[in-house]
Amino acid sequence: MENMEELVFDPESLKQRAAGEKKQHQLLFKKLQKIRPSILDKRITSLHDYYMGQMNCLDCGNCCKSISPAINDKDIDRIAKYLKKKPSKIVEQYLQMDEEGDYIFPSQPCPFLGADNYCSIYEARPKACREYPHTDRSKQGKILNITYNNIAVCPVVYDIVQELKKEFL
Repeated sequence: MENMEELVFDPESLKQRAAGEKKQHQLLFKKLQKIRPSILDKRITSLHDYYMGQMNCLDCGNCCKSISPAINDKDIDRIAKYLKKKPSKIVEQYLQMDEEGDYIFPSQPCPFLGADNYCSIYEARPKACREYPHTDRSKQGKILNITYNNIAVCPVVYDIVQELKKEFL
């Protein structure tokens, strides 16, 4: 496995590296869909644990700077309670509905992200933020599209995919 110095922290560099490897990634993800779910879950979770142990997300924060999570009603209620506001005010002040009918932050970075990459609502953050980068969830085969989309966003996902390429390509 790669060591800490090799993790890509620069968002533009990560995006460029991922774009340059797009064909390899597409081929890999086709192969990953054919792997027995229990084996795929175990391998990706193991890599997740290793790389998350090497990474301090506060050094990066690219997910909060470049993508918006889908925010559900429970998330809105939790954020509203935390901020001591009505849920309707949270929606009005911070959210918009996307083409799929999900609430999202209309622009990036996240309105709750500080200059130091700390989240001002960390204890009440949306479920999608809590689960990011989603590489420790079960049934990875069903969410490979999420992992694929996060290759260019998260250094941990990028490095997980690099390891998977060594094993399966």
